[in-house]
Amino acid sequence: MSEPLLVVILGPTASGKSALALALAERLQGEIVSCDSVAVYREFDIGTAKPSPEERQRVPHHLIDVASPAEQFTAGDYSRLARQAIHEISARQHLPIVVGGTGLYLRALLQGLFAGPPPSEELRERLRKRATVRGSGYLHKMLRRLDPAAAQAIHANDIPKLVRAVEVYVTTRQPMTGLWQEGREPLGGFRIVRAGLNPDREALYQRVNLRAAEMFQRGLVGEARVLLERYGPVRPLDSLGYRQAVQHLQGTLPLDGAITAAQQAHRNYAKRQMTWFRREPDVHWFAGFGSDETMQRLCFELASS
Repeated sequence: MSEPLLVVILGPTASGKSALALALAERLQGEIVSCDSVAVYREFDIGTAKPSPEERQRVPHHLIDVASPAEQFTAGDYSRLARQAIHEISARQHLPIVVGGTGLYLRALLQGLFAGPPPSEELRERLRKRATVRGSGYLHKMLRRLDPAAAQAIHANDIPKLVRAVEVYVTTRQPMTGLWQEGREPLGGFRIVRAGLNPDREALYQRVNLRAAEMFQRGLVGEARVLLERYGPVRPLDSLGYRQAVQHLQGTLPLDGAITAAQQAHRNYAKRQMTWFRREPDVHWFAGFGSDETMQRLCFELASS
């Protein structure tokens, strides 16, 4: 008996992944497993473009609203919960469809994570202090020298990941990207079909700009205010859109400037996503956005797999 099918839809932000996954799930009796590092948090709604209640009613969604904003949620947590959801979906004889743009979470799910050396709180505290004094760019510059591949995958403002990557190198004298290949437990038992969306760059950037502006129009600043008052400066408030909304609330950016900064940050993120996803193996790339035509072509690929 052949292994059950698992579909993975990947690509940059605003490329139409969610719409494609929803249409595919309705057509093939599927259930969607979100792969978004911010959508896992409850109350982070406007800035994450979560599926609407109506869309969630049409098709079951998983790994959305599973964590409190006050708790630390890691790629390992995501991998464990997502694998559990995928097996449960398959046991119901439904099609699991993983969709999202967080490359590290997707890699953790499909390829597994290395255990790594135990954390050194003393070293971590020294690195965090240096980042505070010299700025996050200091750690990113250090990591570019120690492990260029990890530096390319980690954003310059993501202090926890930068600290961990530098810590791994200092502790083991090996780059973390090399250790990623050791001791992993890849997801088994499925035929995995990866579908990537690769729209025209300028058209994508126009959609990115529009989406970022619409988030502010829908009340992103108000949502960020409530979250900041309720939880303090928690990690997900440093994510795209929320970071610029908080800067506006703190008086460091005017509203127009916050919108412009958020648009630029989202465009930069889309570019980094494509760089990351092009390293994914065996991706069936589709030009354009997640349209009906793309779904028809994807269904043909699935039928042929």
